[in-house]
Amino acid sequence: MLMKLIENIYLIGFMGVGKSATQRALANMTGAPSVDTDELIEEKLGLTISDIFDKYGEDHFRKTETEVLKELTEKSPLIVSCGGGVVKKEENIEILKKGGKVFYLKADPKVILSRVEGRDTRPLLKGHMSVEGINELLLPRIPFYEKAKDFIVRTDDKTPSEVAADIIAILEKNAEN
Repeated sequence: MLMKLIENIYLIGFMGVGKSATQRALANMTGAPSVDTDELIEEKLGLTISDIFDKYGEDHFRKTETEVLKELTEKSPLIVSCGGGVVKKEENIEILKKGGKVFYLKADPKVILSRVEGRDTRPLLKGHMSVEGINELLLPRIPFYEKAKDFIVRTDDKTPSEVAADIIAILEKNAEN
C-alpha cells in the first residue's frame, strides 16, 4: 500500500548511515519523488563533491547546499536525502524544520566504517577511515542532528526497506494523533 505524503521528508545523519538507500526505498514505498542534495549540488556545479571541496572548499559547498535546500522547500512532497553536514549551518536547520519532517538516521561508528570503507568519494573521511576517525567527525555533529530532528531511526542492522518501513510507521502513527 502506498502512503501519500503531504510534506517533505528530510533524511539527515552522518555519511554511511543509509540516507540515500533509504530515500530510494521510501520513494518506492510511497510513490513520492525523491532527491539527494549531494547529487543536486553536483549537477548544479558540474563537479563531484570531492572536486567541489578541492576546487572551491567546504564553505562554497555549504553555500550551494543552502541554496538547494531553499529550492526544495518550494517543491512538495519530496523525500530528500541530505548531505551529512547539512546541519552544520543554523540556517539549514531552520529550512529543514519549516520544510517538513526531519528523520535523523543513526548508526554505530563501526557500522558506518563498514559501509564507507574503500570509497574515495567522501572528502571529509580522508585520513579518518577508522572508528576513531569517524567518531572524531561524528561527535561534534550529534548536537546539531539532535536539534534538527523530529524523529530518530536506527539503521544499524536494518535494510533500507526496513528503515523506510519504520519511517512510514512513525508518519502513520503521528498522522493519527
